Amino acid sequence: MPGTLYVVSTPIGNLEDITHRAIRVLGEVDLIACEDTRHTHKLLQHYGISTKTISYHEHNEQERSGELIDLLLRGQNLAVVSDAGTPGISDPGFRLVRLAVAKDVRVVPVPGPSALITALVSSGLPTDEFFFGGFLPARSGARQARLNELRSVPGTFIFYEAPHRLAATLKDAHEILGEREAVVARELTKLHEEIGRGRLSELAERFSSAETARGEIVLIVDRNIIQSETIAASPRTSVMALVERFENEGLDHRAALKKAARELGLSRAEAYRRLVAERGRGEAR
Repeated sequence: MPGTLYVVSTPIGNLEDITHRAIRVLGEVDLIACEDTRHTHKLLQHYGISTKTISYHEHNEQERSGELIDLLLRGQNLAVVSDAGTPGISDPGFRLVRLAVAKDVRVVPVPGPSALITALVSSGLPTDEFFFGGFLPARSGARQARLNELRSVPGTFIFYEAPHRLAATLKDAHEILGEREAVVARELTKLHEEIGRGRLSELAERFSSAETARGEIVLIVDRNIIQSETIAASPRTSVMALVERFENEGLDHRAALKKAARELGLSRAEAYRRLVAERGRGEAR
């Protein structure tokens, strides 16, 4: 009989955030496949668990998955863990689970911490519908293109981000998604936990330096665009009229369009599309 593959969630920071069941399973299985054996050994040592471990990370995932499936088919019970949180969520695990399912190996989830859910429920932003986008592309052009693809998704956005890219990501999000409420959650459950709330433009300014953002980061963005109070009173303010007004005040066309987009709570791309449409309707008359 094949063994069982346990997908075990582990703490994202605070070692107390682990279930009794997870501790029992990690102590009973024949082998633990972990993203970083040194990191996992600290957790195991804390709870007096002596189960053997084997590395299973993004660089050996394809090769090691086959080896682990062979062990499962020979009747061994295995657990897979990531460095923190739930395996398979922006961490290794998916490939192994998929192969196990294909080989009719029993897969048992052992639920627990997840950074994206922890951040979402403490954000104060809507939780009824949300979209998890993992890590956005590292390059600005690709990141902006991805954000533009997601603009119409009717839910709260959740992303993981690296500290050195947070400032650029917040800037791109404001540029593409328009002004929205957002949350930067970092070092969740750890000593220096921080949940920063504000508008995208405010957070972009607050975290403009990479030195102000350290640790593991979750970025959450509201589904709704914020309109300025002066614009909100009008059901459909003309982008062209705002651009012309700002140009008359001395701004060049690019700066005027950018300011009009900000006033309307639009991305610059959407403001430009409206401007072209409005000019087209004006010429048609």
